[in-house]
Amino acid sequence: MKGLRNCYLNLRHPQSSTMERKWIFPLAIGSIVSLFLLFLITLTTSPTSPHLLFLSLYHSAASIVFVESKLHPLPISSSHSPPRFGYLISGSAGDGMMLQRTLLALYHPQNQYVVHLDLESSPDERLDLHNFVKDHAIFNRFGNVRMITKANLVTYRGPTMVANTLHAAAILLKEGGDWDWFINLSASDYPLVTQDDLLHTFSYLPRDLNFIDHTSNIGWKEFHRAKPIIVDPGLYMTKKSDVFWVTQRRSVPTAFKLFTGSAWMALSRPFVDYCIWGWDGLPRTVLMYYANFLSSPEGYFHTVVCNAEEFQNTTVNSDLHFISWDNPPKQHPHYLTITDMSRMIESNAPFARKFQQDDPVLDKIDSELLFRGPGMLVPGGWCIGNRDNGTDPCSVSGNITSLRPTSGAKRLEVLIGSLLSGENFRPRQCK
Repeated sequence: MKGLRNCYLNLRHPQSSTMERKWIFPLAIGSIVSLFLLFLITLTTSPTSPHLLFLSLYHSAASIVFVESKLHPLPISSSHSPPRFGYLISGSAGDGMMLQRTLLALYHPQNQYVVHLDLESSPDERLDLHNFVKDHAIFNRFGNVRMITKANLVTYRGPTMVANTLHAAAILLKEGGDWDWFINLSASDYPLVTQDDLLHTFSYLPRDLNFIDHTSNIGWKEFHRAKPIIVDPGLYMTKKSDVFWVTQRRSVPTAFKLFTGSAWMALSRPFVDYCIWGWDGLPRTVLMYYANFLSSPEGYFHTVVCNAEEFQNTTVNSDLHFISWDNPPKQHPHYLTITDMSRMIESNAPFARKFQQDDPVLDKIDSELLFRGPGMLVPGGWCIGNRDNGTDPCSVSGNITSLRPTSGAKRLEVLIGSLLSGENFRPRQCK
């Protein structure tokens, strides 16, 4: 024990410090001389001036370390006109038939579609949707409808809805070919214009625009949504249940600014690609924050787009929907009926929600706005069949880029013109 103590003391208080200094000084001098000679050799053999050589070395190192500088948003598509849409149509238990109807009302060969019934729906209901997609002659002909067969569990008030949206977007980026805007809808949404109307109108728009209803004035949501911490059982359970609350509360973020708005949006392909890849870390950081945020679908994409410098000037403050809310708004909007028909048309919006399955107002929209027969696709310029004996004119297809817009295109043009007017659309939209 005494020997270990003496050894410890010798390590802490070495008695031969004078001897050690004798070889440290010559070593230091030798190193300095060697580095100086190496520097002189470099200058004499290199045709580059010392200053340019230093800058070259600096930039080479920076290009290796700061890989983010090599990554940029996808270029805006300009190779085809009209544009194309990538749709997600999602539903839960009991929504299977309504989802099929919405898909038929939204279908166009130019577009790409992902449909999803969440894990709460029965296997029979999901199988029925799968067979509907697989057996439809037009869907098979163009191969542009995909079903997420490994269903996700989705809780509207939790982050699982955001995860499901990102899942569908990733499928479309990987397998969906060329498209320009990603539009997320539920089975209780329904179009108020034909796809020819929508494609025709959007063919005149810059393809980097993101239609997303947003505001930084989060008001009461700061106390009721930003500061509470919730856990969504849908992240780790196989059965759906409501979110539960953690007793602790947290501060509002300072690393990024919170935005909120509608959960329904039309996002540009470059922005969707950025959300999936997240090369500068922001989309992933914000996603992890919103994993414990109540009603995260109403804030995640809004916060990302408004905190990413390259996308801040691309936002159009609209969700392109007609929705009837209470005042002040509650968790869910009113169901729309025939009494809302005139207000829906006057809104000039291309979509509306929420609808109950088989409500008579849907038949009225089909006949008066979409010109669609029961169980048929919405006719457009690509449909060259006839209607004899109740035949679906889209059973025979022609040029899929041929558009035949209706009066809905004029209504939509009024809405887009208003949204992009100098009064409403300005740089730095995110405020």
